[in-house]
Amino acid sequence: MAITDEQDVDVGFPPDEDYAHLIEDYIHLAPPAEGELMQGHVVKVTPQEVIVDFGYKLEGLVPIEQVRGADGSVPFKAGDPIDVMIDRRGQQPEGYILLSYSKARGLRIWDTLEQAMREGLLVSGRVLERTKGGLIVDVGVPAFMPGSQADVRPVHDLDQFVGQDIPVKVLKLNRRRGNAVVSRKMAVEEEVVARKHDALEHLTEGAVVTGVVKNLTDYGAFVDLGGIDGLLHVSDMSHGRVLHASEVVQPGDEITVKVLKFDREKERISLGIRQLTPDPWENLAERYPPQTRVIGRVMSVTDYGAFVQIEPGVEGLIHVSEMTWSRRMKHPNKVMKPGDQVEAVVLEVKPKDRRVSLGIKQLEADPWTTVGQRYSVGSVVEGRVRKITDFGAFLEIEDGVDGLVHVSDLSWTKHVKHPSDALKKGQVMQAVILNIDPPARRLSLGIKQLQPDAWESFFRTHETGNLVRGRVCRSAAFGVFVEVAPGVEGLCHRSEIPPMPQSTGAAEESLLPIGEEYDFKIIKMNEGEKKIGLSLRAVAEDEERTRLEDYQRQAAAATMTIEEAMQIRGKGDDR
Repeated sequence: MAITDEQDVDVGFPPDEDYAHLIEDYIHLAPPAEGELMQGHVVKVTPQEVIVDFGYKLEGLVPIEQVRGADGSVPFKAGDPIDVMIDRRGQQPEGYILLSYSKARGLRIWDTLEQAMREGLLVSGRVLERTKGGLIVDVGVPAFMPGSQADVRPVHDLDQFVGQDIPVKVLKLNRRRGNAVVSRKMAVEEEVVARKHDALEHLTEGAVVTGVVKNLTDYGAFVDLGGIDGLLHVSDMSHGRVLHASEVVQPGDEITVKVLKFDREKERISLGIRQLTPDPWENLAERYPPQTRVIGRVMSVTDYGAFVQIEPGVEGLIHVSEMTWSRRMKHPNKVMKPGDQVEAVVLEVKPKDRRVSLGIKQLEADPWTTVGQRYSVGSVVEGRVRKITDFGAFLEIEDGVDGLVHVSDLSWTKHVKHPSDALKKGQVMQAVILNIDPPARRLSLGIKQLQPDAWESFFRTHETGNLVRGRVCRSAAFGVFVEVAPGVEGLCHRSEIPPMPQSTGAAEESLLPIGEEYDFKIIKMNEGEKKIGLSLRAVAEDEERTRLEDYQRQAAAATMTIEEAMQIRGKGDDR
């Protein structure tokens, strides 16, 4: 039978589709190449090995030590996929092929690391230990991470990462040498950029968000809102007074804040906490009218007073002048300390200025309200010199009650230029009350009034024309001043001083010797101006006049005696 082109000739070959299956079976049955990575499936796990079906109509064994974890557990079970390679160096078990999971895993890890470096993918690793200049990170193979690549900010303590699972990026690989260099810094930067972009997309002014306090400054705190930081200013932390951010928050705290301002272009965000609660200052004046008694806690003490919290967000100032009626207190900390609970009286509320003035001395009666009943003009009191000024000295005669001793009321006789010449601060002394003015809180005192007025006594016991004995105490161009009584001086004008003999020893600059005593005649007296005029010339003239009068009387007496003698003699002649 002839064969033509149109006829099919059966030469014994299988159909095309069957031929394809035969080729696939042939390839499948061919032995794997040296170093070929294969993926098999776990058939069974025994205490000694893992039985794996890796194709080629064959099964292999993986020693159990290669798959056992650090805790002794085996992470595989029947049906799980597993990467393996033929291990020709070991002794082949009867009926099985010796396989290596560790070699396959290493090969797979390097492939994975190369792909991660090529595509910029993140790789998870565990920090094993610290080494010189950085850390050793297990990313399937031991990799080195320089200290500068640990974080976006300098890290001073690398030990904090040991034992942690961290995301890293592969920087360098050398499969032949088995070297790998990774960076956590690049992974963190990528995460920050992603979180920042997401945060910027969702942030709006007025939104209430949650963040973590990153760090504190003198003016506030920076809060991480998830990739972008916002500033929580100290003035927006509380309705009350906050001296430092550490009084409200600490680094690491998770807090809820309100977005006050958001500049998307400059990426600046202002945050607030106090805006989440009602402002207690809004109706404070109605809730705390003047003279209301409150109880609060002392928050801080300064040189000028103490701040007391009367309710959350509201602090009032007790000024040092409102702590006690006495003025002897040196510092507010002598009265109260931070943390003390105190009772006070509301003096004034200024909601616009967010100020409350408090006082504690108002809890006791004002001593000036009864000072007029307890003291009278002319009575003698005792007090301590509290303050000395140019015009006088203040004596505290009781707590809260001071009296002024004017410089003119210190002495009758001495000319006191400054009160400190006669008094010392802290000195205890007596004084006479001269005037009481309770509404003006003024009390006038005098010290010289404790002694009689020497001038008044002199004017009461002397008059013009009297002779007084006096000592020349000082000289002037127009005359000399003479002390005629303790504290009382009179002026003897130069016109009232007769020429003195040279033998007196008077100095050329003084009309009379200083310290010498003479008898003077009072020629003028002015009690209102406390002036006394003296004359030494008048004394001499009086003495001269007296001597003349004595001579005249003696002469008259002598003339009378002669006449009487003549008369007697005449009578004798008559006889």
